[in-house]
Amino acid sequence: MTDRTRLSPAGRRVALTTAAVIVLVAGLLVHRFGSGDAGDIAGDALYAVFVYLLFAILLARSSRTLPAALAIIFCTVIEFLQLTDLPRTWALAFPPSALVLGSGFAQRDLLVYPASVLLALIVDVAASRGSRRRRSLQER
Repeated sequence: MTDRTRLSPAGRRVALTTAAVIVLVAGLLVHRFGSGDAGDIAGDALYAVFVYLLFAILLARSSRTLPAALAIIFCTVIEFLQLTDLPRTWALAFPPSALVLGSGFAQRDLLVYPASVLLALIVDVAASRGSRRRRSLQER
């Protein structure tokens, strides 16, 4: 693989930021219109993917696994934080914080987060490889 077939960190950040905006809008729509277990799972999955994308933007020069590991750790810590009253207290003072910190612990989320991040990682790697192939074919 040559440097010309590799997406620059700046180009990668643009692609990741675009994906993050799409995921954020989808997450807000699910939050607003979703209901029941399906809406809850979809919202949690989009939350985890968004966190992965944020770490990937910040760490665009790193391997793909570092942002994935950090996203899983972050989401898990936030989930366990929900066992305390802190997220609820903060949400009363600043309601939008509930979108980031949640409000109640759910064991299911401890499975949804890593599964969603793993799926985001797979899509990220596949998209990156597809982009390299397209550029490589264009250079021929």
